[in-house]
Amino acid sequence: APGGVLRAGINLSNFLLVSSRGPNGVPQGVSPDMASELAKTLSIPLQMVPYENPGLLADAASKDEWDVGLVGAEPQRAEKISFTAPYAEILATYVVRKDSPVQKVADVDREGVRIAVSRSAAYELWLTNNIRNAAIVRTPKPGLELSAELFEAEQCDVLAGLRPWLLDKVDAGVFETKCKVLDGSFTSVQQAIGIPRSRADGGTSIWLERFVAEKKSSGFVQSLMKKHGVAGRLSVAAP
Repeated sequence: APGGVLRAGINLSNFLLVSSRGPNGVPQGVSPDMASELAKTLSIPLQMVPYENPGLLADAASKDEWDVGLVGAEPQRAEKISFTAPYAEILATYVVRKDSPVQKVADVDREGVRIAVSRSAAYELWLTNNIRNAAIVRTPKPGLELSAELFEAEQCDVLAGLRPWLLDKVDAGVFETKCKVLDGSFTSVQQAIGIPRSRADGGTSIWLERFVAEKKSSGFVQSLMKKHGVAGRLSVAAP
């Protein structure tokens, strides 16, 4: 941290990683606590730099707005951000209407199938890179709730999203017709710590990798998930 303060970019849109707000709206959750632990390890103050969605955080990598960014690691973002191994992961899957001919994750990538998804989400980037036959219908701007609205308004065949969020939506009965969450997943969102490639060097990257590895192996990351009530919905990434 060149200025003697660790500026940590925090993605506010992932409700599993930023699960609440403290006094004055300060983000609280697994990601803010990881940033706090990093600053504590470096013995410097922490300044959280919040972003409404991951796309905005990633776009700021070249603007000198943050020193470390806690966000999903995806190939497009890796062009501008050097990522550690992930410290947490979240499964992404689909919701379909119960009478849909799409009944398995493998059925989705077919001609005529339309996938509603939140723009700039890590799993949207995965779909962009991997879907070959189905049509991807993106929200005008990033937003989980917007993607649920798009699924209904455009009568899309499937809604892509984080599995825990989709389960909550189906359980709450928010959709106009009976829906279900498909078994399995099409990808998992890998939450990592990144530094701008323009400022990355070997020593910093190795140190951050060791920090993340130690926090996973020591049980620290798991303890944060329990503390914030997301254990079982968020998983510690494999070593």
